[in-house]
Amino acid sequence: METTIPSISGSTRSDGHDPYCRDAGSNGDFTIIQGWENYCSEEHARWDYLFDRQTNLLINRADPAFLQGLDILRLNERGIPNFETLSDRLMKLTGWSVVAVPGLIPEHAFFDHLANRRFPSGNFIRPASQLDYLQEPDVFHDIFGHVPLLTDPIFADYMQSYGEGGLRAIEFGALEELARLYWYTVEFGLIRRPEGLRVYGAGILSSFGETQFALESNSPNRLSFNLRRVMRTQYRIDDFQQTYFVIDSFGDLLRQTLETDFAPLYTDLAGSDSYSVDALFQSDDVISPGTQEYVRNEAANA
Repeated sequence: METTIPSISGSTRSDGHDPYCRDAGSNGDFTIIQGWENYCSEEHARWDYLFDRQTNLLINRADPAFLQGLDILRLNERGIPNFETLSDRLMKLTGWSVVAVPGLIPEHAFFDHLANRRFPSGNFIRPASQLDYLQEPDVFHDIFGHVPLLTDPIFADYMQSYGEGGLRAIEFGALEELARLYWYTVEFGLIRRPEGLRVYGAGILSSFGETQFALESNSPNRLSFNLRRVMRTQYRIDDFQQTYFVIDSFGDLLRQTLETDFAPLYTDLAGSDSYSVDALFQSDDVISPGTQEYVRNEAANA
């Protein structure tokens, strides 16, 4: 996982990957051929195991739009999805497609893909020895975690808007602040539903452990989403999050980002200190304050 942006380096977790990536692909846009025909039966079986484990866990925990997206895209068909077939289905719904990348690609390429409704996905699947921990995002995280919500028209628009905003953020030198928005929404976001909080962030949806932790543990803070607050808040790159932000709806998330003039916001944030991962303030709309017990236990056992 990365510690700073744009100078990002290091390892990533399989259950929550860095928003921006680094390694070169074979084409000018860093895309490669998926090579679906090259997957072996054991790799397909590994996908099936991960898929079954997560879908059983996500009942009554995942946002309904995500679960609906799984069905619409027919991801319950066995084996690693073929990106061409998946893209055909997705294109008819929201105009998005999936392109294969070798893993980590540069910021500009990442943003450009999103801005043009192309979702870049790793084409490899984690080894059997690393089902719960991996240093970079694989096909299960990218396709299972991210793609189902691209069937939702409003969330699909948000992802495109984020890509367009990312291209502008490069000009303002504000990648770190914008990365926090991606992290706390696209990767580790929670959403209010009438039946309670639900998960929509891909880093949680693809993680067996964090799915339960994010919703059921007393350890993390859960705060109502506030754009400025999110963009000043540091995040965990090596373990479960200490704070989660909760949106009211995808429509409200999109509205806040579209209605915000980011240029003066970036200028303002550049002169402000960032907040620690566990910070709480009187101005926060606190849904549930965290005990941070998990972090203390981890430190005591280190």
